[in-house]
Order: sequence, then C-alpha cells, then structure tokens
Amino acid sequence: MLSKTVRNIVPSGTVAINARVFDLKASGIDIINLSVGEPDFNTPEHAKEGAARAMAENKTRYDKVPGLIELRTAICKKLKEENGLDYIPDQIVVSNGAKQSITNTCFALLNSGDEVLIPAPYWVSYPEIVKIAGGVPVFVDTKRENDFKLTAAEIEEYSTEKTKMVILCNPSNPLGTVHTREELKAIADVCHKKGIYILSDEVYERICFADEFVSMAAVSPEAKDITIVLNGLSKSIPMTGWRIGYTASTVEFAKAMTAFQGHITSHPSIISQWAGVAALEHREEYTNMMVAAYKERMEAAVKYLHEELPEVPCIEPKGAFYLFLDISCVKDKLLATADTFGNMPLSGSDSYSKEFVMKLLDEKHVAMVPGSAFGKEGFVRVAYAASKETVLEGLARLGQLVKEILAQ
Repeated sequence: MLSKTVRNIVPSGTVAINARVFDLKASGIDIINLSVGEPDFNTPEHAKEGAARAMAENKTRYDKVPGLIELRTAICKKLKEENGLDYIPDQIVVSNGAKQSITNTCFALLNSGDEVLIPAPYWVSYPEIVKIAGGVPVFVDTKRENDFKLTAAEIEEYSTEKTKMVILCNPSNPLGTVHTREELKAIADVCHKKGIYILSDEVYERICFADEFVSMAAVSPEAKDITIVLNGLSKSIPMTGWRIGYTASTVEFAKAMTAFQGHITSHPSIISQWAGVAALEHREEYTNMMVAAYKERMEAAVKYLHEELPEVPCIEPKGAFYLFLDISCVKDKLLATADTFGNMPLSGSDSYSKEFVMKLLDEKHVAMVPGSAFGKEGFVRVAYAASKETVLEGLARLGQLVKEILAQ
C-alpha cells in the first residue's frame, strides 16, 4: 500500500529518543534530556517584537515564495559582514527551516541515481532527504586521527562518475569539529576539479570556539561557484519553532529551488520572517552571550570526562553544542549480557550504542542519542544545550552506568 520511497525512509533517531522522553515524563519521571539539538535560550525580545509589529500592522498576507525582500536583504547583509560573501536577494531562498532548504537543494540538483557523498558521522536527516529526492547516499568512513573530519583525499577515494554533490556540516553535528580554511580549500579544489557540488551546512557557524569560522563559499571564487550555503535562525539565534532556514547559491539554483518550493509549501510564515528580520538586525548582542555560555559548559564537561571518566574519551568540540562520546569500553559487556536486558536481542552487528542509550534512559533517566543514528557505532551524542549543572549531572549518571556495566 505505501510507496517504496516512504518504506525506505529510516525514522529519525533523535526524534525517536525524544518521543520516549515525552512518554516517560508523562508518567511522572523526571528526565535529564541531553538528546535534542535545541538551544535552551528563549527567542530574543527583538525577534518577538518584530513579530508583534507585523501582526499589529496586518502584515499577514501571502508574499514572494523565496521570502520577504526585507529578510533576504538582511541575510545578504549578514553574509557580507560576517562571511565576506557578496550575494543579492535573488540568490537567497528562505524556507520552512533548514530541513526544507536541504530538500530544496536535493530536488533542484539531483537526478535519479546521482550519488551524494555524506561523511560519517552525519546529521540524521541527510541520507533520508537524499533518498527521498532520488539520490544515492554514499557514506564516507572518516578517520579518528582526523577527528572524523572529511578530507580532500577521501573525496578522491569515494567519488565516482555518478557523484553529484557532497554534504559538509561545519561546525559539525554531531561532532562539534570545525574545518580550517586550508581543509576547506583542499575540499573545494578537488570538488571543483571533479565537477561536484557542495552543500555546506553552516547552521552552527556562530557557535564557534575556534579562532576563526570560514564559510566554504569564502575560500575561493571557484568554491563559491559550486557551493550552496545552508543556514538558518534556529541555532545561532534561538528560533527553532519559528522555522526559518535559507540557502545562498547561484541565481539559477535559487530559481530552481523557488519553483520547487512554490509547489510544496510556498513561503514560510510571514510572521516568522518579520521576526527574523528583527533578529538579524540585533544578532550580535544576543549570540555573543549565548556562545560564551556554551563554551563554559563545554569546558566543564570535557574537564569532567578527562578527570572522572577517562574510560569514555571524546573529541574536544570547537563549535556547535555537542559531545560525541566513545563508549566502546562497554561493547563486550553489552554484547555478552544482551539476552538479559533491553528492547531487542543483540549480535555483533547490531547497535550496542542504541542498547546503551535505552538502558541509560530507562535506568538512569538520562536521554542521549546513539552514535548509530549518525552512522558511527560505538558512540553517543550529548547535547549540552542545558545548564552546566544539568550537563554534569547527566554525565555523572552516564559514568555510573558505564561502571556498572564494566563491573558485570
């Protein structure tokens, strides 16, 4: 009965964990939720005031599919001031969140059977959106010695004559790693040589603890020609529920994405767009405070892991608000005791990281996401978009579970 496309979609691992959290909370259990990538800060007052003004002035009617000219102009101004990129409003398409921006890009670019390189670990929705658009996700097995960052050599190794695009998340979800200018330039050069487009997901760009964040499109004129810059207002400005994402690309791509979006959703909420205009005008004063808080939490969490839980190493994040923890120390114990607990039997090829996070949730009441959801078994993702005290308590409970498993 159901279409082949829908049957082939793998449900989001983060959404599934969050649904379980809601169920437990509904039963009266207090849960430390470190699973969802959502800022714990409220939408800035300037953004809410911009939305209120729009409603008071009855700015609630249909507008242009690619977004309000005022918002697209504000995005161009932001890209120029922060990233050194020159775009005009006709190159910007505003969508219902970054997920739709990714979907627009895939439908505008991919033909059936076109391959898309996706470095693993990856954000959970990349491969599913590629498949929905008829593309073929090709997973690049990145290396620990490179902090799991995609390299130009790996693009050379994994690309074929069918490769149409590579997806790069920088700063990374789930890793928190940040590519340097030199690393981006090498990637852009090999992609330009091979005629491969780059979808550069930069939604975490303002949450960056490294010396410099560089947009992929800014490393060279050739890189800009082949790059679709993806961004939005959900992470660096905490406006998750307002659903505003956008792309910056060529005029040709923008027209194609606009044509597709026009038949799917038209434009995002006009009220959300006016809120976005106001938020971008005052972005500095809020984002700097938020990033300072994230950095403090990250440093406290990394210090705790190094000193109190050396069995669970992690790559120290340079951006975003995630820790990617290596729980391979519990693998043998989990597999040996698989028949005595959990929701499913385990074998050597099954996801012990999923079994671990379900055990962590059910027994210690802490929610995290298994690395298998991101294409990298043996890890769990921790979102430190919560108070420092909450994050440290969650890590302490994780440590308790690790020690209990190892003692079995």
